[in-house]
Amino acid sequence: MEVHTLGFDQKTRWSVSHRPKIDSSRTLIVLFGSSSLLDDAGPIEELLHDYPDSLAIGCSTAGEILGTQIYDESVSAALVRLNHTDIRMASAPVQSADDSFAAGQQIARQLNDARLRGIFVLSDGLQVNGSELVRGLNSQVSSSVVVTGGLAGDGDRFRRTWVLHGRRPQAGFVTAVGFYGDHIRIGHGSKGGWDRFGPERRVTKSKGNVLYELDGRPALELYKGYLGERAAGLPATGLLFPLALRANVSDPKSLVRTILAVNERDQSLTFAGDIQEGTLAQLMKANFDRLVQGASEAATSTKLSANGCSSTLAVAISCVGRRLVLGERTEEETEATLDVLPPGTQQIGFYSYGEISPYATGTCDLHNQTMTLTTLSEAA
Repeated sequence: MEVHTLGFDQKTRWSVSHRPKIDSSRTLIVLFGSSSLLDDAGPIEELLHDYPDSLAIGCSTAGEILGTQIYDESVSAALVRLNHTDIRMASAPVQSADDSFAAGQQIARQLNDARLRGIFVLSDGLQVNGSELVRGLNSQVSSSVVVTGGLAGDGDRFRRTWVLHGRRPQAGFVTAVGFYGDHIRIGHGSKGGWDRFGPERRVTKSKGNVLYELDGRPALELYKGYLGERAAGLPATGLLFPLALRANVSDPKSLVRTILAVNERDQSLTFAGDIQEGTLAQLMKANFDRLVQGASEAATSTKLSANGCSSTLAVAISCVGRRLVLGERTEEETEATLDVLPPGTQQIGFYSYGEISPYATGTCDLHNQTMTLTTLSEAA
Protein backbone atom coordinates (compact mmCIF):
# COMPACT_ATOMS: atom_id res chain seq x y z
CA MET A 1 0.00 0.00 0.00
CA GLU A 2 1.27 3.45 -0.94
CA VAL A 3 0.13 6.51 1.05
CA HIS A 4 0.61 10.22 0.37
CA THR A 5 -0.94 13.12 2.32
CA LEU A 6 -1.21 16.72 1.19
CA GLY A 7 -3.00 19.93 2.03
CA PHE A 8 -4.47 23.00 0.36
CA ASP A 9 -4.94 26.56 1.57
CA GLN A 10 -5.83 29.73 -0.28
CA LYS A 11 -2.40 31.35 0.19
CA THR A 12 0.01 28.57 -0.77
CA ARG A 13 -2.39 26.37 -2.76
CA TRP A 14 -1.55 22.62 -2.74
CA SER A 15 1.36 21.67 -0.50
CA VAL A 16 3.08 19.57 -3.18
CA SER A 17 4.04 20.81 -6.63
CA HIS A 18 3.96 17.36 -8.24
CA ARG A 19 1.30 14.92 -7.19
CA PRO A 20 2.17 11.21 -7.27
CA LYS A 21 1.16 9.33 -10.41
CA ILE A 22 -0.81 6.56 -8.73
CA ASP A 23 -4.18 6.81 -10.48
CA SER A 24 -5.88 3.40 -10.67
CA SER A 25 -9.08 1.55 -9.88
CA ARG A 26 -7.49 0.58 -6.54
CA THR A 27 -6.56 4.16 -5.61
CA LEU A 28 -8.67 5.86 -2.95
CA ILE A 29 -8.68 9.62 -2.37
CA VAL A 30 -9.93 10.71 1.05
CA LEU A 31 -10.38 14.45 1.56
CA PHE A 32 -11.87 16.84 4.09
CA GLY A 33 -12.54 20.55 3.64
CA SER A 34 -14.55 23.59 4.66
CA SER A 35 -18.25 24.02 3.95
CA SER A 36 -17.38 26.96 1.65
CA LEU A 37 -16.33 24.42 -0.98
CA LEU A 38 -20.04 24.12 -1.75
CA ASP A 39 -19.67 27.58 -3.35
CA ASP A 40 -16.32 26.98 -5.04
CA ALA A 41 -15.10 23.40 -5.43
CA GLY A 42 -12.05 24.44 -7.48
CA PRO A 43 -9.41 22.88 -5.18
CA ILE A 44 -11.24 19.53 -5.18
CA GLU A 45 -11.76 19.60 -8.93
CA GLU A 46 -8.06 20.37 -9.44
CA LEU A 47 -7.01 17.39 -7.33
CA LEU A 48 -9.48 14.89 -8.76
CA HIS A 49 -8.67 15.91 -12.34
CA ASP A 50 -5.32 14.12 -11.96
CA TYR A 51 -7.02 10.91 -10.78
CA PRO A 52 -9.88 10.10 -13.17
CA ASP A 53 -9.86 6.34 -12.44
CA SER A 54 -9.57 6.66 -8.66
CA LEU A 55 -12.42 6.58 -6.16
CA ALA A 56 -12.95 9.65 -3.97
CA ILE A 57 -14.73 10.12 -0.65
CA GLY A 58 -14.85 13.22 1.56
CA CYS A 59 -16.94 15.71 3.51
CA SER A 60 -17.10 19.15 5.10
CA THR A 61 -15.72 19.77 8.55
CA ALA A 62 -15.52 21.80 11.73
CA GLY A 63 -11.74 21.83 11.21
CA GLU A 64 -9.36 19.84 9.01
CA ILE A 65 -6.58 17.62 10.40
CA LEU A 66 -3.31 17.11 8.51
CA GLY A 67 -0.63 15.31 10.47
CA THR A 68 -0.82 16.87 13.91
CA GLN A 69 -1.95 20.27 12.64
CA ILE A 70 -5.52 21.61 12.59
CA TYR A 71 -6.71 24.05 9.93
CA ASP A 72 -9.85 25.92 8.87
CA GLU A 73 -10.95 26.88 5.36
CA SER A 74 -8.53 24.36 3.89
CA VAL A 75 -8.43 20.85 2.43
CA SER A 76 -6.59 17.86 3.84
CA ALA A 77 -6.26 14.83 1.60
CA ALA A 78 -4.77 11.35 1.46
CA LEU A 79 -3.97 9.40 -1.69
CA VAL A 80 -3.92 5.64 -1.08
CA ARG A 81 -3.01 3.07 -3.71
CA LEU A 82 -3.88 -0.44 -2.57
CA ASN A 83 -1.94 -3.37 -3.96
CA HIS A 84 -4.23 -6.31 -3.22
CA THR A 85 -7.53 -4.82 -2.03
CA ASP A 86 -10.54 -4.05 -4.21
CA ILE A 87 -12.66 -0.99 -3.37
CA ARG A 88 -16.16 0.06 -4.32
CA MET A 89 -18.29 3.17 -3.73
CA ALA A 90 -21.93 3.53 -2.72
CA SER A 91 -24.22 6.47 -2.06
CA ALA A 92 -27.76 7.25 -0.94
CA PRO A 93 -29.81 10.43 -0.51
CA VAL A 94 -30.77 11.68 2.94
CA GLN A 95 -33.07 14.69 2.68
CA SER A 96 -34.43 14.43 6.22
CA ALA A 97 -33.92 12.43 9.41
CA ASP A 98 -36.74 10.12 8.28
CA ASP A 99 -34.56 8.91 5.38
CA SER A 100 -31.67 7.84 7.61
CA PHE A 101 -32.46 4.16 8.23
CA ALA A 102 -33.25 3.53 4.55
CA ALA A 103 -30.05 5.33 3.52
CA GLY A 104 -28.01 3.05 5.77
CA GLN A 105 -29.71 -0.03 4.36
CA GLN A 106 -29.21 1.13 0.79
CA ILE A 107 -25.50 1.82 1.32
CA ALA A 108 -24.95 -1.58 2.94
CA ARG A 109 -26.86 -3.45 0.24
CA GLN A 110 -24.82 -1.80 -2.51
CA LEU A 111 -21.55 -2.82 -0.86
CA ASN A 112 -22.32 -6.14 0.76
CA ASP A 113 -20.85 -9.38 -0.57
CA ALA A 114 -18.86 -12.31 0.80
CA ARG A 115 -15.50 -10.55 0.36
CA LEU A 116 -16.50 -7.33 2.17
CA ARG A 117 -14.21 -6.61 5.14
CA GLY A 118 -14.92 -2.98 5.99
CA ILE A 119 -16.97 0.14 5.22
CA PHE A 120 -15.91 3.74 5.68
CA VAL A 121 -18.97 6.02 5.59
CA LEU A 122 -19.45 9.78 5.56
CA SER A 123 -22.83 11.47 5.90
CA ASP A 124 -24.47 14.86 5.61
CA GLY A 125 -24.24 16.20 9.15
CA LEU A 126 -27.52 18.11 9.43
CA GLN A 127 -30.23 16.16 7.57
CA VAL A 128 -29.41 12.79 9.11
CA ASN A 129 -30.37 10.92 12.26
CA GLY A 130 -27.02 9.27 12.91
CA SER A 131 -28.46 6.55 15.14
CA GLU A 132 -30.91 5.46 12.44
CA LEU A 133 -28.23 5.58 9.76
CA VAL A 134 -26.07 3.25 11.84
CA ARG A 135 -29.01 0.97 12.56
CA GLY A 136 -29.69 0.67 8.83
CA LEU A 137 -26.06 -0.21 8.11
CA ASN A 138 -25.97 -2.81 10.88
CA SER A 139 -29.17 -4.45 9.64
CA GLN A 140 -27.56 -5.50 6.36
CA VAL A 141 -23.95 -6.50 7.10
CA SER A 142 -22.29 -9.05 9.33
CA SER A 143 -20.87 -7.91 12.67
CA SER A 144 -17.48 -9.06 11.36
CA VAL A 145 -17.50 -6.18 8.84
CA VAL A 146 -15.80 -3.13 10.39
CA VAL A 147 -17.92 0.00 9.87
CA THR A 148 -16.43 3.40 10.75
CA GLY A 149 -16.82 7.02 9.65
CA GLY A 150 -18.50 10.22 10.69
CA LEU A 151 -20.99 13.03 10.10
CA ALA A 152 -19.92 16.10 8.14
CA GLY A 153 -19.43 19.41 9.96
CA ASP A 154 -19.82 23.14 9.41
CA GLY A 155 -17.63 24.69 12.09
CA ASP A 156 -19.78 25.91 14.98
CA ARG A 157 -22.38 27.30 12.54
CA PHE A 158 -24.60 24.21 11.98
CA ARG A 159 -25.97 25.67 8.72
CA ARG A 160 -24.79 23.51 5.80
CA THR A 161 -22.63 20.46 5.20
CA TRP A 162 -21.55 18.40 2.21
CA VAL A 163 -20.19 15.02 1.19
CA LEU A 164 -18.60 14.08 -2.11
CA HIS A 165 -21.22 12.62 -4.41
CA GLY A 166 -20.39 12.12 -8.06
CA ARG A 167 -16.96 13.60 -7.21
CA ARG A 168 -18.59 16.94 -6.29
CA PRO A 169 -19.47 18.46 -2.89
CA GLN A 170 -23.22 18.08 -2.41
CA ALA A 171 -25.62 18.39 0.52
CA GLY A 172 -28.12 15.68 1.39
CA PHE A 173 -26.14 12.50 0.70
CA VAL A 174 -24.41 9.62 2.44
CA THR A 175 -21.40 8.08 0.68
CA ALA A 176 -19.27 5.10 1.60
CA VAL A 177 -16.39 2.98 0.35
CA GLY A 178 -16.17 -0.78 0.82
CA PHE A 179 -12.92 -2.73 1.18
CA TYR A 180 -12.73 -6.30 -0.15
CA GLY A 181 -10.42 -9.25 0.35
CA ASP A 182 -8.14 -10.70 2.99
CA HIS A 183 -5.18 -8.30 2.66
CA ILE A 184 -6.83 -5.17 4.08
CA ARG A 185 -6.23 -4.38 7.76
CA ILE A 186 -8.75 -1.98 9.30
CA GLY A 187 -8.20 -0.80 12.86
CA HIS A 188 -10.67 1.21 14.91
CA GLY A 189 -10.78 2.94 18.28
CA SER A 190 -13.16 5.42 19.89
CA LYS A 191 -12.65 7.06 23.27
CA GLY A 192 -13.96 10.11 25.09
CA GLY A 193 -12.31 11.22 28.31
CA TRP A 194 -15.13 13.25 29.88
CA ASP A 195 -15.88 13.30 33.61
CA ARG A 196 -19.36 12.42 34.83
CA PHE A 197 -21.09 14.43 37.53
CA GLY A 198 -24.44 14.53 39.24
CA PRO A 199 -26.80 11.56 39.64
CA GLU A 200 -27.83 9.16 36.92
CA ARG A 201 -31.41 9.87 35.91
CA ARG A 202 -33.94 7.74 34.08
CA VAL A 203 -35.17 8.88 30.65
CA THR A 204 -38.90 8.95 31.26
CA LYS A 205 -40.04 10.58 28.01
CA SER A 206 -38.29 10.77 24.65
CA LYS A 207 -38.98 10.36 20.96
CA GLY A 208 -36.16 9.60 18.54
CA ASN A 209 -33.40 12.09 19.30
CA VAL A 210 -35.62 14.45 21.33
CA LEU A 211 -35.47 14.23 25.12
CA TYR A 212 -38.51 15.54 27.01
CA GLU A 213 -38.22 14.27 30.59
CA LEU A 214 -35.64 12.92 33.04
CA ASP A 215 -37.04 11.36 36.22
CA GLY A 216 -40.39 12.85 35.26
CA ARG A 217 -39.02 16.43 35.16
CA PRO A 218 -38.75 18.64 32.06
CA ALA A 219 -35.36 17.93 30.52
CA LEU A 220 -34.44 21.50 29.59
CA GLU A 221 -35.42 22.86 33.01
CA LEU A 222 -33.27 20.27 34.77
CA TYR A 223 -30.37 20.76 32.36
CA LYS A 224 -30.39 24.54 32.83
CA GLY A 225 -30.21 24.02 36.57
CA TYR A 226 -26.88 22.24 36.17
CA LEU A 227 -25.45 24.73 33.67
CA GLY A 228 -26.19 27.82 35.77
CA GLU A 229 -24.91 30.96 34.02
CA ARG A 230 -23.84 28.92 30.99
CA ALA A 231 -27.50 28.12 30.25
CA ALA A 232 -27.83 31.52 28.54
CA GLY A 233 -25.52 30.27 25.80
CA LEU A 234 -27.55 27.20 24.83
CA PRO A 235 -27.46 25.30 22.54
CA ALA A 236 -23.77 26.11 21.88
CA THR A 237 -22.75 25.68 25.53
CA GLY A 238 -24.43 22.28 25.48
CA LEU A 239 -21.39 21.00 23.55
CA LEU A 240 -19.45 21.42 26.81
CA PHE A 241 -21.89 19.25 28.79
CA PRO A 242 -22.90 16.09 26.90
CA LEU A 243 -24.92 13.19 28.28
CA ALA A 244 -23.62 9.68 28.97
CA LEU A 245 -26.22 6.97 28.29
CA ARG A 246 -26.36 3.31 29.27
CA ALA A 247 -29.16 0.76 29.21
CA ASN A 248 -29.10 -0.11 32.93
CA VAL A 249 -26.91 -0.04 36.02
CA SER A 250 -25.07 -3.23 35.06
CA ASP A 251 -24.36 -2.23 31.45
CA PRO A 252 -20.63 -1.42 30.92
CA LYS A 253 -21.31 0.13 27.51
CA SER A 254 -21.82 3.90 27.63
CA LEU A 255 -22.63 6.11 24.63
CA VAL A 256 -22.31 9.89 24.62
CA ARG A 257 -24.84 12.28 23.12
CA THR A 258 -24.37 15.97 22.26
CA ILE A 259 -27.08 18.65 22.27
CA LEU A 260 -27.95 20.18 18.90
CA ALA A 261 -30.98 22.30 19.81
CA VAL A 262 -33.32 23.34 22.63
CA ASN A 263 -37.07 23.99 22.58
CA GLU A 264 -38.26 26.41 25.23
CA ARG A 265 -41.91 25.79 24.41
CA ASP A 266 -41.95 22.11 25.37
CA GLN A 267 -38.77 22.19 27.47
CA SER A 268 -37.07 19.56 25.31
CA LEU A 269 -33.51 18.92 24.16
CA THR A 270 -32.60 17.63 20.69
CA PHE A 271 -29.47 15.47 20.49
CA ALA A 272 -27.20 14.25 17.70
CA GLY A 273 -28.42 10.66 18.19
CA ASP A 274 -31.40 8.78 19.55
CA ILE A 275 -32.16 8.58 23.27
CA GLN A 276 -34.29 5.60 24.25
CA GLU A 277 -36.90 5.79 27.00
CA GLY A 278 -35.85 3.82 30.06
CA THR A 279 -32.12 4.38 29.60
CA LEU A 280 -29.97 6.01 32.27
CA ALA A 281 -28.49 9.46 31.58
CA GLN A 282 -25.76 11.35 33.39
CA LEU A 283 -24.21 14.73 32.69
CA MET A 284 -20.55 15.01 31.70
CA LYS A 285 -18.03 17.85 31.73
CA ALA A 286 -14.59 18.45 30.30
CA ASN A 287 -11.34 17.28 31.83
CA PHE A 288 -8.55 18.54 29.56
CA ASP A 289 -5.97 15.91 30.43
CA ARG A 290 -8.46 13.07 30.18
CA LEU A 291 -9.68 14.25 26.75
CA VAL A 292 -6.11 14.05 25.44
CA GLN A 293 -5.64 10.70 27.16
CA GLY A 294 -8.83 9.50 25.46
CA ALA A 295 -7.28 10.26 22.05
CA SER A 296 -4.21 8.27 23.03
CA GLU A 297 -6.35 5.33 24.12
CA ALA A 298 -8.24 5.40 20.81
CA ALA A 299 -4.93 5.10 18.99
CA THR A 300 -3.86 2.22 21.24
CA SER A 301 -7.04 0.34 20.25
CA THR A 302 -6.13 0.57 16.55
CA LYS A 303 -2.42 -0.12 16.82
CA LEU A 304 -2.36 -3.91 16.62
CA SER A 305 -4.10 -4.04 13.25
CA ALA A 306 -1.30 -1.99 11.64
CA ASN A 307 1.64 -3.89 13.15
CA GLY A 308 3.85 -5.53 10.54
CA CYS A 309 2.45 -3.42 7.67
CA SER A 310 4.78 -1.11 5.77
CA SER A 311 2.39 1.83 5.34
CA THR A 312 -0.51 3.03 7.48
CA LEU A 313 -3.08 5.79 7.03
CA ALA A 314 -4.86 7.02 10.15
CA VAL A 315 -8.16 8.88 9.70
CA ALA A 316 -8.89 10.86 12.86
CA ILE A 317 -12.50 11.98 13.39
CA SER A 318 -13.02 14.04 16.54
CA CYS A 319 -16.12 15.86 17.72
CA VAL A 320 -16.49 19.62 17.27
CA GLY A 321 -17.34 19.80 20.99
CA ARG A 322 -13.88 18.50 21.87
CA ARG A 323 -12.29 21.23 19.78
CA LEU A 324 -14.37 23.93 21.47
CA VAL A 325 -13.43 22.61 24.91
CA LEU A 326 -9.73 22.06 24.26
CA GLY A 327 -9.24 25.40 22.48
CA GLU A 328 -5.53 26.13 22.11
CA ARG A 329 -4.74 22.66 23.44
CA THR A 330 -6.62 20.88 20.63
CA GLU A 331 -3.48 19.81 18.77
CA GLU A 332 -2.45 17.83 21.85
CA GLU A 333 -5.00 15.18 20.92
CA THR A 334 -3.82 14.89 17.31
CA GLU A 335 -0.25 14.64 18.58
CA ALA A 336 -1.29 11.98 21.10
CA THR A 337 -2.64 9.69 18.39
CA LEU A 338 0.53 9.75 16.29
CA ASP A 339 2.67 9.24 19.39
CA VAL A 340 1.04 5.82 19.80
CA LEU A 341 0.58 4.64 16.21
CA PRO A 342 3.39 2.82 14.34
CA PRO A 343 6.31 5.00 13.14
CA GLY A 344 5.67 6.45 9.70
CA THR A 345 1.88 6.50 10.07
CA GLN A 346 0.36 9.35 8.07
CA GLN A 347 -2.72 11.07 9.49
CA ILE A 348 -5.56 13.17 8.13
CA GLY A 349 -9.01 13.78 9.56
CA PHE A 350 -11.64 16.28 10.59
CA TYR A 351 -13.80 17.64 13.40
CA SER A 352 -17.29 16.25 13.04
CA TYR A 353 -20.93 16.35 14.14
CA GLY A 354 -20.82 12.66 15.09
CA GLU A 355 -18.47 9.69 14.95
CA ILE A 356 -19.22 6.14 13.76
CA SER A 357 -17.30 3.15 15.11
CA PRO A 358 -17.84 -0.05 17.06
CA TYR A 359 -17.83 0.62 20.79
CA ALA A 360 -15.16 -2.06 21.18
CA THR A 361 -15.98 -4.94 18.82
CA GLY A 362 -18.99 -6.00 16.76
CA THR A 363 -21.52 -3.70 15.13
CA CYS A 364 -20.94 0.04 14.87
CA ASP A 365 -22.48 2.77 17.03
CA LEU A 366 -22.96 6.50 16.70
CA HIS A 367 -20.74 8.38 19.14
CA ASN A 368 -20.51 12.03 20.14
CA GLN A 369 -17.65 13.84 21.86
CA THR A 370 -15.09 11.12 21.08
CA MET A 371 -11.84 10.84 19.20
CA THR A 372 -12.51 8.05 16.72
CA LEU A 373 -9.65 6.60 14.71
CA THR A 374 -9.69 4.36 11.65
CA THR A 375 -6.40 2.91 10.43
CA LEU A 376 -5.95 1.45 6.97
CA SER A 377 -3.03 -0.80 6.09
CA GLU A 378 -2.45 -3.78 3.88
CA ALA A 379 -0.73 -7.10 4.47
CA ALA A 380 1.47 -8.51 1.74
